[in-house]
Amino acid sequence: MTIQQPARPEETHAVHALLRRSAAAWAAGDGAAYGDCFTEDATDVTYVGTLYRGGAEIGRAHQALFDSFLKGTRLDLDVVDLRFHGPHTAVAVTRGAVRKQAAKPGRLGKVATYVIVRGAAGRWRVAAVQKTARRPLMEAFSFRAQPATRPAAG
Repeated sequence: MTIQQPARPEETHAVHALLRRSAAAWAAGDGAAYGDCFTEDATDVTYVGTLYRGGAEIGRAHQALFDSFLKGTRLDLDVVDLRFHGPHTAVAVTRGAVRKQAAKPGRLGKVATYVIVRGAAGRWRVAAVQKTARRPLMEAFSFRAQPATRPAAG
């Protein structure tokens, strides 16, 4: 069992900077820069269930998406939990949404869990991400029908 380690401010800043860098690459429609935020052996499981492996494939696939379905979009992220497990590993949970560039901020309808690692050169990158679309109506129904299923933190 790995014990959660207290984070130094510079580690927390570096992980947040990585997530901001990935969002900036998304907004720029730059698949190569987006893929560079991931390790060579990373996994990216999209909310529709597609599995991409490796930063190069993630970048290539996202470039195709940025050139078509995701053209002119941005990725809004809010880190809701960040925990460090040793000096080189962090787990971040985010709420997020993909929106058109000019759209106003709104409900963050996806939840993602990131495993983020620091490599030999000291650079933080995403080793794995799993994205899930939230179903607030189903959550509300579940919590009402069985209150014990409601998490302590939203």
